Amino acid sequence: MDIMEQLVHSAWSMIPFGLMLLTIAVAPLIAEHWWESNKHKLTVALFLGVPTAVCLIAGGMLRELEHQLFGDYLPFIILLLALYVVTGGIHLSGDIKATPWVNTSFLGLGWLLASIMGTTGAAMLLIRPLITTNQQREHKVHTVLFFIALCANCGGLLTPLGDPPLFMLFLRGAEFTWFASMWEPWLFTGALLMAIYYVLDTYYYKKEHEHALQEDHEQQEPLTLKGKHNFLYLVGVVLAVAFINSGTIPEMGKEHAPVWLKYLREIVLLSLTFMSLYTTKHSVRYELNKFSWAPIIEVAVLFLGIFTTMTPALAYLNANAASLGLTEAWQFYYTSGALSSFLDNTPTAVAFHSVASGLTASQMAAFGNSKMAGIPEILLTAICIGSVFFGAMTYIGNGPNFMVKAIAEENGIKMPSFFGYMLQFSLIVLLPVYILVQLIFL
Repeated sequence: MDIMEQLVHSAWSMIPFGLMLLTIAVAPLIAEHWWESNKHKLTVALFLGVPTAVCLIAGGMLRELEHQLFGDYLPFIILLLALYVVTGGIHLSGDIKATPWVNTSFLGLGWLLASIMGTTGAAMLLIRPLITTNQQREHKVHTVLFFIALCANCGGLLTPLGDPPLFMLFLRGAEFTWFASMWEPWLFTGALLMAIYYVLDTYYYKKEHEHALQEDHEQQEPLTLKGKHNFLYLVGVVLAVAFINSGTIPEMGKEHAPVWLKYLREIVLLSLTFMSLYTTKHSVRYELNKFSWAPIIEVAVLFLGIFTTMTPALAYLNANAASLGLTEAWQFYYTSGALSSFLDNTPTAVAFHSVASGLTASQMAAFGNSKMAGIPEILLTAICIGSVFFGAMTYIGNGPNFMVKAIAEENGIKMPSFFGYMLQFSLIVLLPVYILVQLIFL
């Protein structure tokens, strides 16, 4: 038993977590067809997760494992399920004139909606009508790239619903309204990226052939919205996350609270999910939106493995945080951002929160007395912005990125390769903007 306890508290305990994240990052690149199967993802999750769980139980960390699975994983996956199902019942269609102003407005709408309905929901709602609007134009790859940055990533900074890493930090004590305090870097980044896009799209618009612009002018359909009642369920999801928690209902956080009270928020979210499924027409969800359960099953399977293997890794990072050399806000920003670019940004944010939680009292005191979620507020801000923004640096940084890429390619748009995306877009457009964010706000 002593040997097992030493193992789960040593650096060796981080190996399963590292292998889990490495597999998620590398498998789509070297074994794309094999990795497409959710059964294979489940096999990897169980292969790494089950031995880790056994070691944790044998090493006296059953309580920590239970917290990860029932306190973090379960609320996390139920929220994503609710957002995925509710937004999957809303369909926007139409084909309007694809001018630079119209395209920029599309990107701006997605950027605004991302914090309300999540980056995945906003991206899936708008990507198809955006592609339809631009179908007559020859130059449209840049539009999809900026859409990934603005709608599938940077827009989701202002609420815990916006991006999964923010919800995990919300579960760790950050107030719902606190995330809105990051409106300045959110506004700066969004406005700057949209300004760059508008200039670039204006340039490409002038290069379009005359007949393409004529077709775009003639082949127009008004925008129509179906499944509008799902916006009511979406409001319900927002209210449930904002008000059904231990901050507003203290009894929910008590150790011996009834199960129904502990998971009241999740019960409400599941109820809204079933209501959306029951009241939305089959034609809207499954035919127009091409709704599939595969993406949410993929997330559930992968994060089961992530949350299990992450348990000893978080304990180790927390215990050894003071010796890792991360003592400045900009260091948390760039390190969490760098890892979020190539690994999943949710466990990355949680890991760096553990590092910040493990700083010594004197190290924390250097940042002042303002704290949120148990860590200096400036460090939480750096982790949030780094995890959310840098998720756009690669196709694998955030879940919606690959989904948008796949939909674009289904519609005949030749998207850049994995490294082409970085060389042609993220390194030359996004990274300079993110460096400005750090210099101005952190």
